Amino acid sequence: MTLSSLSEAEPMTDLVAVVTTTGSRADALRLAHLAVEKRLAACAQVSPIESVYVWQGAVQHEPEYRLVLKTTAARRAALEATLAQAHPYEVPAILTVPLAHANRAYADWVRAETTPA
Repeated sequence: MTLSSLSEAEPMTDLVAVVTTTGSRADALRLAHLAVEKRLAACAQVSPIESVYVWQGAVQHEPEYRLVLKTTAARRAALEATLAQAHPYEVPAILTVPLAHANRAYADWVRAETTPA
């Protein structure tokens, strides 16, 4: 965000980012397409990461894919439920991060794309 775009940003928005991880790019893309097609998210980014965590008593170090989906607070619960139902993990991390500031035009676009048809 540039200094000039700060004046165009909404100081408090109803936008959130919902974040999850998957073990494969194919699963991340499947979840991304599902969410966008159902208008639960306006967009999704998929990126490779490495995760270190404890699972069943042992430290694991695995490649994963992070999925970040932009939506509104009003659509968050439906998005989280859809992700939980379609997720391949037994215990998926599905986290929501409020987006306190966003470019006004972008925020309007996210709202329009997540409004049910």
